[in-house]
Amino acid sequence: MSVIDAFLDALWLEQGASDHTLAAYRRDLIAWQHYLVAEGEDILSPTGQRLPVWLDARREQGYQLRSNARLLSSLRSFYRWARLHGHVVSDPLVDVKLPRVQPGLPNTLEEAEVERLLMAPDVDTPLGVRDRTMLELLYACGLRVSELVSLTGDAVNLRQNVVRVRGKGDKDRLVPMGEEAADWLAHYMKTARPALMSDPTRSALFPGRHDKAMTRQTFWHRIKAHAITAGISRPLSPHTLRHAFATHLLNHGANLRVVQLLLGHSDLSTTQIYTHVAQARLEHLHAEHHPRG
Repeated sequence: MSVIDAFLDALWLEQGASDHTLAAYRRDLIAWQHYLVAEGEDILSPTGQRLPVWLDARREQGYQLRSNARLLSSLRSFYRWARLHGHVVSDPLVDVKLPRVQPGLPNTLEEAEVERLLMAPDVDTPLGVRDRTMLELLYACGLRVSELVSLTGDAVNLRQNVVRVRGKGDKDRLVPMGEEAADWLAHYMKTARPALMSDPTRSALFPGRHDKAMTRQTFWHRIKAHAITAGISRPLSPHTLRHAFATHLLNHGANLRVVQLLLGHSDLSTTQIYTHVAQARLEHLHAEHHPRG
């Protein structure tokens, strides 16, 4: 087993890192290893200035500062683990500074745009009912797309209108759905889901092909198609409705700690980005409507 594989196994065992996180770490470490091998060096004994030179070369190739910051964070984690387990005597990156990255404001949608997006699927078809239900849950619960597509039938409690979500690090949280999303989910489970599944005993709540859970990529293609139908031209990301959920809650007076719990953030600082979005929205409204704006 390579030292990279051993590190990734430790991340999975000790921190419950997701497949997505492990894949990102693997990409960063293998890219770094390939660079070092080309320079005649080993990943466990790079010379001191090798990383800054590589980061500068990456910037010249068009890599953004944020990308380099994430990569350096991956390498730092690797070398901390390698030192702790005796693979290196000292951390070769100890004097390398992380690039300062200003947090970008997440893409979000106005409330009217969200309404148009939710109304876009053709609910006269089972596929349309499925997509409408997924969009309603995504927005009502602030789910990550990966959390949505991995839901199973037994994660839903329609008596209490809550859904049990498995988030990052395999941590479960209960999220309220709200009446609208719960009504659509009940309708979907009674009518559309049986029509879409050849074997209704399968666990996937939202099936794609062959009764298996829909992939993130497939659902994202569905969102983009519905956005076109809704006349939404602004750029969207897989997190757009999650961002809208958090921003709209704060705009309507929700407590930041409550939003943190609903989103499943382990650190409040991650949630605080949405206060900047809400503030930007208030400033825009003031400038547009106040006589001295």
